[in-house]
Order: sequence, then structure tokens, then C-alpha cells
Amino acid sequence: MADVPVPEFTVPDALAGERVDRAVALLMGWSRAEVQTLIDAGAVTVDGVAIAKSHRLDAGATVRVDGAPAVTAIPTADPAVEVPIAYADADVVVVDKPANMVVHPGAGHESETVVHGLLARFPEIAAVGDPYRPGIVHRLDRDTSGLFVVARSARAYESLVAQLSARSVERRYDTLVWGALAARRGVIDAPIARSQTRRTRMAVREEGRSARTHYEVEAHWRRPGVSRLECRLETGRTHQIRVHLAAIGHPVVGDATYGGYRESLALRRPFLHAATLAFVHPGTGEIVRFTSPLPPELVAVLTDLGTPDQPD
Repeated sequence: MADVPVPEFTVPDALAGERVDRAVALLMGWSRAEVQTLIDAGAVTVDGVAIAKSHRLDAGATVRVDGAPAVTAIPTADPAVEVPIAYADADVVVVDKPANMVVHPGAGHESETVVHGLLARFPEIAAVGDPYRPGIVHRLDRDTSGLFVVARSARAYESLVAQLSARSVERRYDTLVWGALAARRGVIDAPIARSQTRRTRMAVREEGRSARTHYEVEAHWRRPGVSRLECRLETGRTHQIRVHLAAIGHPVVGDATYGGYRESLALRRPFLHAATLAFVHPGTGEIVRFTSPLPPELVAVLTDLGTPDQPD
């Protein structure tokens, strides 16, 4: 559920005087060796200036990281990886991803990703965009199911990146959360950055990147106390919907990372599905729209819940 990020953060008081390589490693969850490689390449700047790895940070300085540690090898085709395709033409491929599948190679996931499977079926994407994540313009979390688009041509890549930057791509998600929301619809507008205490998590933080999530309540069950929402992304930060909903006290059912796993409704993955995707087709200029039904494991949850309660 996230666009490819360009990490940028304001140095908190707690990291004042810290070496930049150690600070970036702590905030991004990377090794210091990986960060030092990026610094040597000029990919890390402080207040817009490239610095040495021994540079000591001042509180309030702005650190920007253009890039990420490279995986050990450029991905190659793997015909054994089956990728469900909702649509494909000469410019785009729309993937309907199952849960528990990683979109592109990264630390700890250097094989059996969506990219490996797509390269077997659409080898030309190897020349589109970043060679380490070819064709990828946005992505979904490993445990989020549903739709995302991959660029199959250079013009599609440029167009889709521009549309995502302009926030004109429509992305709607079906989710189930704990509790009853106070308003039937609303907007969560809160910046997101990497957690200072848990490096594998994101968090709402003042120095984070702007993030906006629109939501509308579609149903509520008083027992066990859950609500079904449609969420629309205006931005696409890492874990955005999960972080935003947890921040307002309504974590996604099944999301153990952000406090949403409970024995009373023991779903082993977040109830989060990218159900609708719409964008301007890079070749035709027409708006195209795709929908994906809930996967069976999420349908089973709703079936067990039964008929929702009437609004109060």
C-alpha cells in the first residue's frame, strides 16, 4: 500500500550530536555499512549538502536519503512464481496480488517475489525503471492483497510515476478494524515516519512525510466490536492505512504489527485488501478502472460475523 519512498526526516533532539551513518541506520533499519555505501555515493544529504559518514548531526537538521541499499543481485525470471494478472497490455500490467507475497526483492526477500514471476512472463520490464525492482511504481505490503499496477514500457513508467506524484491515481481499500468510529466518514491527516523505537515499523511523527487517508464506514458489528471501512489513499506512505487507523485507536483486524491481532477474531493476516484501482492509461489517455473481490480468507471472516448491526 505504498509508493516508492524518498526518506526524509528532521533530526530529533535525541539524535543531536550522533554520527549521520548511525542515525540513518537506526531510523531506516539498515546496517551502518549499507548506509555508509549510500553516503559514499552522495545519496545522503544534510540540509541539502552531501556529507561524510562521520558528520555529526544538529537537532532540527533535515536529512534526505535518495536511494536504498541495493539487493545483492538484479532479479531474474522465475517461471515457478505464479502471479495473478487482472489485466495486461503493451504498457501496463495490473497485478491482483495474494497476501504473503512480496512485490520486489529487498533485504530478506531476494527470491520468489512478484517481480521474479513477472520477468518470466513479461521479460521486457527488465529495462523499465529501477533494474532492482523493474516496472515497479508503487507496491503493496507483503500481507496486503489486491491490485497494483506495473509499468511495462518506459512511457508507462514516466506517466504512472507522474500520476502518483500528482495524487491522481485512485486506490481504494476494503478493511475491517476494531471498534466503532465516531464519524461515518473522515480524513486522517497525519505525517508518517519510521518508528524511533521499532525500526521495522512506521509511526505518526511530526517530522514525518505528509500522509492523508480518507475513510467511510460501511458496516458495524457490535459483537465482537468491529467495523468495515472503505479507505482511499491520497498519499501512499509505507504501511499508511495500518498506521493511520491504529493511530486513531482502530487497528486493522489481524494486524499483529500495529496492535490488531486478537484471539476473539484470530485472523492471521491484516484484513486489508486493495479492491479498486483507477488511473489514466499511459497509451490511450483514457481512465481505466479495475476491481478485485475479497479473497476467500477475508470472505470467511465476514461470513462468520453474520449480518451487521443497523447504525445507531
